[in-house]
Amino acid sequence: MAKITGIKCIRTRRNGTWTVVKVLTDQDGLCGIGSANDLYNPEAVVQVIEQLLAPQLIGRDAGNVEDIWQTMQLSSYWRNGSVLQTAIGGIDVALWDIKGKEAGLPVYQLLGGACRAAVPCYGHAGGRDIAELKEDVHRFKEEGYTVIRAQLGGYGGGGFIPAGEANVPDGAWAKEAVFDEHAYLQAIPAMFEQLRTEFGGGVQFTHDVHEHVSPIGAVRLAKRLEPYDLFFLEDALPPEHVGWYRQLRQQTATPQAVGELFTNPQEWTPLITERLIDFIRVRVSKVGGISAARKIAGLAEAFGVRTAWQEGGENDPINQAAAVHLDMAVWNFGIQEINHFRPEEQELFPGLVERRGGYLYVSGKPGLGIEFDEEKALLLPGEDWNKASYHQPYKLDRKADGTLVRP
Repeated sequence: MAKITGIKCIRTRRNGTWTVVKVLTDQDGLCGIGSANDLYNPEAVVQVIEQLLAPQLIGRDAGNVEDIWQTMQLSSYWRNGSVLQTAIGGIDVALWDIKGKEAGLPVYQLLGGACRAAVPCYGHAGGRDIAELKEDVHRFKEEGYTVIRAQLGGYGGGGFIPAGEANVPDGAWAKEAVFDEHAYLQAIPAMFEQLRTEFGGGVQFTHDVHEHVSPIGAVRLAKRLEPYDLFFLEDALPPEHVGWYRQLRQQTATPQAVGELFTNPQEWTPLITERLIDFIRVRVSKVGGISAARKIAGLAEAFGVRTAWQEGGENDPINQAAAVHLDMAVWNFGIQEINHFRPEEQELFPGLVERRGGYLYVSGKPGLGIEFDEEKALLLPGEDWNKASYHQPYKLDRKADGTLVRP
């Protein structure tokens, strides 16, 4: 069995916003790659890996993935935070990559084998107004997608009022558009009414609330969307208000998907075991990698909940590959969020997951099935990049009176 001899973190993409974890072994040429991507705290994750986790793992048998996962989870004493779980996730995925390469099998074969021929995915359609949105939906439909997310612009779109037109107080804190829940609750059902008129029942739609509304607003929205037969309504509520999913389930049959911000088992466990949601949408790397995500999927299967692992525009091909390998092997898979990469980014990861029509395909090679060009990766952020000066907090929205809106 291969032994771990080192763990490297390689920051890449623009401003170093991707962190690739490379686990080295004592077997010539055998290494694994994982994703420790965190757009808002990248260097914090790197420090956890390099200062806390890596020193404990040098000399360990790389094949003892579960014991290593438990060691990493418990050795910091305080656990289940986003930075720690992302660090664990990066190493864990790399260890599964190594295990697959040692066995000469794709990771999904190690997880029990294929449950499907390919992985259905959904596209992200958007537009500044309904005309642009319809045009974008047509584009995704022509590309072969049968499930499409529909948004009026960015998150909360349909609920923004230009600061110059909103009733803001003197000395207003919001300098641009302000979010108005009432406007949003009117706009989104109207949007879906027009989409159903245009596309009929042949397209399945999702919509991401991104936690912009109050709990009772989420209940009202879900009820108003029932006639439009959504595939799911995403992140209607933030982690702080998950108790409200009981009211949602009692009040409406609109399917619910949630979990993008979850890192702690106490966030998803009651939602699954009480059958309050229909899709669990955690990001594989954010909950601690493949080892953790496959257990979440097992719990979800027992209670009739499906998976819809979260991706996102800032995510990377490694996390996508880990998610799709799980999708291949998990019986209670529901849908996979799509991600797109620029040509220069794809060049870093030969063998990355391929999309054809509305389906995703893994390469079939051992491990994750993708390679990593470290030399090109180090050049991608640009010569003027200085990781010490990186600072990119999440852009927050405000209401007219200045109150922050939860993302």
